[in-house]
Amino acid sequence: MFAFIISRILQALPVMLVVSFISFAMFAYVGDPVSIMLGQDFTEAQRTELVASLGLDKPFFVQFLTFLGNAVQGEFGLSYRLSRPVAELIGERAPATLELALCAAFIAMAVGVPMGVYTGLYRNSWLSRFFLTFSLIGVSLPTFLIGILLILTFAVWLGWLPSFGRGDVRPLGFWATGFTTWSGVKALILPAVTLGLFQLTLIMRLVRAEMLEVMRTDYIKFARARGLSNRAINFGHALKNTLVPVITIAGLQLGAIIAFAIVTETVFQWPGMGLLFIQSVGAADIPVMAAYLMLIALVFVVINLIVDLLYYAVDPRLRTRR
Repeated sequence: MFAFIISRILQALPVMLVVSFISFAMFAYVGDPVSIMLGQDFTEAQRTELVASLGLDKPFFVQFLTFLGNAVQGEFGLSYRLSRPVAELIGERAPATLELALCAAFIAMAVGVPMGVYTGLYRNSWLSRFFLTFSLIGVSLPTFLIGILLILTFAVWLGWLPSFGRGDVRPLGFWATGFTTWSGVKALILPAVTLGLFQLTLIMRLVRAEMLEVMRTDYIKFARARGLSNRAINFGHALKNTLVPVITIAGLQLGAIIAFAIVTETVFQWPGMGLLFIQSVGAADIPVMAAYLMLIALVFVVINLIVDLLYYAVDPRLRTRR
């Protein structure tokens, strides 16, 4: 197992290196950081001093190696827009995005898997047809429209939930969380549902398709012939054998939730990394954009490693081959 983890890490290093190069290219050639930081009124001496302090007067590969060494240490320079360390900005925004992504993933898994199992076992019932119709709506509607409709219904018409912001947050060690306050929990509901709805319908349809396929296999028929109960067959045999593709999709979707929470955070003005990225795009804040790109790449690499390890826990055939 240790050798397997090491091999996966070694495979991920070239990926991170390529992403780092792309991020540095954006950092080096997009926009004019000196003009952004100095504004309109500056002298040539001020410009020369800032260029030297940022290291922009050095050759390209020297700048790239410096950037790569700083990135390994978690340093991405100063934000052009806010004149603050990028690592500090991401550290402040990361808890909001991670809480939103984990809640959305929990909703998608906790609701999508049971719905998929039910529609796979009772495919001709009226409730299964209702779930399938609901899944079509969730897949078809864009995320921003779902968010706007939820705001209109639950925030404007009913007045039950807030329409923007994160609510009251309290520090829990180095983590600022909204789970400890009622306003923070209420503020999380609408964006989490909005972000998790597409993943929910995707997981439901995947589980349904896998259940329909597994229920037609010979070992399920043999289990019925042995007299096993429906509960043991459906959950002990059929559902367990559908988990490998579900784990794959769920892992990749968790990375996608974190990476593409931009739209949801913009609609609900959720103070996370996605909103920070959108604001940085408008101001050509390249250090923040580059750091966000590298962080998302790292998230996908880590999630893929965790998914590979979960394969071994779920599928005994892989352990036997190993």
